[in-house]
Amino acid sequence: MTGPILVLTAAADVTAGRVAALLTDRGADVLLFDPGAVPTGAQVEMTAGGTGPVRRRLRFTERDVDLDGLTCVWHRRPTAPVPPQSVADPEVAAHLAREVKTYLDGVWRSLGCRQVPATREVIDRADRKSYHLGVAAGLGFAVPPTLVTADPDRLLDFREEHDGRIVTKPLHRSPQQAGMGRYTEPVTNRDLAHVEALRQAPMIVQAYVPKDVELRVTVVGEAVFAVEIHSQATQHTRYDWRRYDHGNTPLKVHRLPDEERQRCLELVQTLGLSFGAIDLILTPEGRYVFLEINPNGQFDWLELATGLPITAAVADLLMTGAVHQC
Repeated sequence: MTGPILVLTAAADVTAGRVAALLTDRGADVLLFDPGAVPTGAQVEMTAGGTGPVRRRLRFTERDVDLDGLTCVWHRRPTAPVPPQSVADPEVAAHLAREVKTYLDGVWRSLGCRQVPATREVIDRADRKSYHLGVAAGLGFAVPPTLVTADPDRLLDFREEHDGRIVTKPLHRSPQQAGMGRYTEPVTNRDLAHVEALRQAPMIVQAYVPKDVELRVTVVGEAVFAVEIHSQATQHTRYDWRRYDHGNTPLKVHRLPDEERQRCLELVQTLGLSFGAIDLILTPEGRYVFLEINPNGQFDWLELATGLPITAAVADLLMTGAVHQC
């Protein structure tokens, strides 16, 4: 290892902090930095032209970092650029935020070091549910019958085709933000009274898949960690374990069949990633059904509950770019 490891994430990211602490114990130079601080709280500068090479530097707090000397960049969970509070016009503020993001995206992309789980554009593409669902199906995963539509009539037809047993989910993965969006939930008669609102934006509609347990499969390099989420143990998490009922939702280590394990590895690799958190359903009949993949899913809660060494695997990936099978 020849240079620092730069972790791009929000200041309150406890998971990144744990990984950083382990890397520091191993002797690595780790920098936790949130690009949302640019330009009011930090500076990212690029120089080009003349006879010298293009150079990029990051200046924040007490650090002056040569970005061209990094060992690795981890695109963890950075916040979006925030324009100065002195800018009152919302259109001007939005323009400034776009300018900063466009600039920073170009800087990160231009770096020659290893990028985890991938470059920003690869991460963004892999994160699109309408994209990775098709990739998963092409690799042989079982996927629920799925419709993505903004047509209320198509939703009603789909519901009838599946005897009313359907669920909907948003295309964006953060339904908690600003009270908008929706968890994975069944379509009720009450929902149908507002079905015309679907014309405002498309939504994912899927046939309901009965669950024995749900699985979170975390792939780090070539290591695969599978955890059972016993979401059916409580009504609160029956349709979406992200509603969290920690005291009543057991988590247990799961042994994936070799075929499913290999599919998980192939999915992450096909998407161009070195890390991915995959959500599966294990049905009462023993079928594995793919739901989605998150290129930067949380994992510390799984490790704390099961003892799986996921943090150590992530640290290995950042330091060396390789993680052995386990």
